[in-house]
Amino acid sequence: MAENNFPPLPGFVPLKPCFYQDFEEIPDQHRTMCKRLYYLWILYCATLLVNFFGCLAWMFGGGGVTNFGMSIMWVILFTPCSYVCWFRPIYNAFKTDSSFYFMAFFFVFMAQLFISIIQAIGIPGWGVCGWLGTISFFGTSIFASIIMLIPTIMFTAVAGISFIVLTKVHNFYRGSGGSLNKAQEEWVSGAWKNPHVQQAAQQAALGAATGAMQGPPSPQYSTPTYDNTV
Repeated sequence: MAENNFPPLPGFVPLKPCFYQDFEEIPDQHRTMCKRLYYLWILYCATLLVNFFGCLAWMFGGGGVTNFGMSIMWVILFTPCSYVCWFRPIYNAFKTDSSFYFMAFFFVFMAQLFISIIQAIGIPGWGVCGWLGTISFFGTSIFASIIMLIPTIMFTAVAGISFIVLTKVHNFYRGSGGSLNKAQEEWVSGAWKNPHVQQAAQQAALGAATGAMQGPPSPQYSTPTYDNTV
């Protein structure tokens, strides 16, 4: 059993990593997409952190403390939850070709997309520097509004990229023959959490990919034999 290595914590922290993450265990045909989803998660976490500083500028510019307090909650709560609730499912889905994990990803990531759109809109009092809050604050403090504009643009980019990624993963899943029925069968049988079944599914996916690259086998011909007796 591999030792957990994520998140990579310094030695002086009295906590240990909670997950094992190594993109080399993802099949080659899925590794690039899996890495892109990981980078999207990093971008979202960075956006939440930048939003924290944007709400700090909002507060000092006269916008009150509600948005600043909410921005802290976004960082603390959604940074680990987004990793656990949608990145780990898609990581395991690509690793084991599990319909259950794909469905878990789709369910949570669609909620994540909806939240990102709301954050980009920026309803005042929700702790995000979206378009509504930023534009309306330009008349109060131009300097603070410029700082608030940075996370606003980043939230917009996250929402747009998330929609594109969701579409691509969905098209791949449907093209590979996945369905809700398969996910339900995995849930009922418990195959999605069986390590032996996961390993077999991964080997089958690798074998199928290798066979597809090699092409169909060459036809075999047998040499005819003739009876020389009269």
